[in-house]
Amino acid sequence: MGYWGYFVVGRGEPASGGGILRTSAPGGWHLWQYDSPDADVGSMNALAARTGAPALFGYVMDGACVVVEAAAPESGGWTTCLGRAAAARLLAVDERGLSLDDYFLEPRDAAGRAVAWAAEAGHTVGADALLAVLTADPDPDAPLAENPLFGLLRVLGVLPV
Repeated sequence: MGYWGYFVVGRGEPASGGGILRTSAPGGWHLWQYDSPDADVGSMNALAARTGAPALFGYVMDGACVVVEAAAPESGGWTTCLGRAAAARLLAVDERGLSLDDYFLEPRDAAGRAVAWAAEAGHTVGADALLAVLTADPDPDAPLAENPLFGLLRVLGVLPV
């Protein structure tokens, strides 16, 4: 069984507290880690409203994929996933007659929302670079789901992890 837990990125600590501060970056950005699938990290809409800045969490599922929930004060909330094949397997979408698109934005739509999220964070990013991260298959030499999440954070310009 792989890692299950949350990484939360924002300009403030999630209201629930209890996370481990992993890193900070210019502009007041922080990366918090919660090593439990049952952690209460709260709503990213609430964190964005409280801090006046975008917020994002990545929920790592079995070390194989990441559910991303993001929100910003002006552009609102959105969800997507990294490692789509693993997410489909873990969520048993085929067995339920559903697809990942019933749960998450399609990668191209998520890339567009992420561009707006990054703009509210003060960064200009290209949709193509985001789309590459959102559609990438896991690296077999570095299969940790956290790696694509950290890649997304780098492309968004908020953390150099």
